[in-house]
Amino acid sequence: MKMKKVVLNVVAMMFVSVLALANEPGNPKVAVVSQKQGVFKVIYEGNKVGKVSMKIYNTQGTEVFAEVLKGTDGFMRPLNFEGMEPGEYTIEIADENGKQIQKVNYRNETSIKSIHVTKIAEEGKYFLAIANHGSEQINVRIYDGASNLVHDENMTITGNFGLVYNLKQVAGTPTFEVTNKTGDTQVIK
Repeated sequence: MKMKKVVLNVVAMMFVSVLALANEPGNPKVAVVSQKQGVFKVIYEGNKVGKVSMKIYNTQGTEVFAEVLKGTDGFMRPLNFEGMEPGEYTIEIADENGKQIQKVNYRNETSIKSIHVTKIAEEGKYFLAIANHGSEQINVRIYDGASNLVHDENMTITGNFGLVYNLKQVAGTPTFEVTNKTGDTQVIK
């Protein structure tokens, strides 16, 4: 029982020390909050007006964004990572007190939940069904039994999607290849 009290007291003292350090004058505060898919909000609160720089580095350490703000003691800035490569990014905020680093993981997610192809009763007709939440750009390619491309179409779908393809003129069993905006491809035979 005594050991449990000692451990709890040590943990409580560490927590108070961390809070005191975070609120110590001279230490600016930086927070990065995920707002929605692909968008992060950077919040900076300094102690006095001055020059603040923000840099973003990709997984390889290459600088992909830089900005300098003059005459500010705080800001809130949304950063949209849409179109960037998925991975861990480093956000560096620097002012006269030094640098602070925050890391974020950006995942380029798709709204497509599943893709299904079914041969329907009428000869040569196939039904492509996509369970989707939101709006998504896709590419549909259809190959014949000898792997020759017979159809290639880009489209934007919103919500669940279904389309019947008439493939009576296609030799052999067709193969469907559906690619989403992130480059993920599903092949359905």
